[in-house]
Amino acid sequence: MSEPSMPALPVRRPARRRDRHGRGIRGPLLPPTLPGWRTRADKFDDLVLDCVERLERRWGKQLTGVEFAVEEVPPSDPAPWEHRSVALGRYFPADPAAGLSHRIVVYRRPVTARCATDEDLEDLVDMVVVEQVAAMLGRAPEEIDPDYPAED
Repeated sequence: MSEPSMPALPVRRPARRRDRHGRGIRGPLLPPTLPGWRTRADKFDDLVLDCVERLERRWGKQLTGVEFAVEEVPPSDPAPWEHRSVALGRYFPADPAAGLSHRIVVYRRPVTARCATDEDLEDLVDMVVVEQVAAMLGRAPEEIDPDYPAED
């Protein structure tokens, strides 16, 4: 009797270093060190963080433990007072029983849709965050931020 033959091992080929046209593997178009690498969503997040940091310098104790978030769009089931327009931001009160702290959410797409320039976007993000912080603290937006535009 002959010994049972061993199955042939697959042949390992070296990793492919070039594509089928011989140009090589493509790299990123922009290196991460350039400003163009950041997406519009990342830049929007930075605007919100800048505003929050500015407010925390003035209202640090009152803003301790408050969560700030950015979401793309508001939920499809808005609060009863938001039925006439799309919400730009929203304040969710704390619920200690559920383990939830105060939360302020800014909705990116509705805010960016209302702005033509980067300066408009920065101003509107500031206004939305200041208004939500004012609602949370039960104060007027002008008290929260002296640069808040006064009503005419």
